[in-house]
Amino acid sequence: MATSIKIDDALKDRVRGLAEQRRRSVHWIMKEAIREYVEREEARESFKQEAIASWEKYQVDNRHLSGAEVQGWLDSWGTDKESEPPQCHD
Repeated sequence: MATSIKIDDALKDRVRGLAEQRRRSVHWIMKEAIREYVEREEARESFKQEAIASWEKYQVDNRHLSGAEVQGWLDSWGTDKESEPPQCHD
């Protein structure tokens, strides 16, 4: 898909400079920037949707862990007394 964008001269110079430093084409730099942005925003949206689903599930069943329970479990990682994950409760 061919697409064109208009960017100001300052940004254009920055992209051109980066392309020269990386020994890549300006086109490659812009494609990579767009790809990374889209991946980051998709991941952010996925995280948001997972959080919404978790919140909705919590409102139905009220099952949870406290921050202290999770922190205690995480603190045990990599120690001789590594514990099993705590069980959710009401």
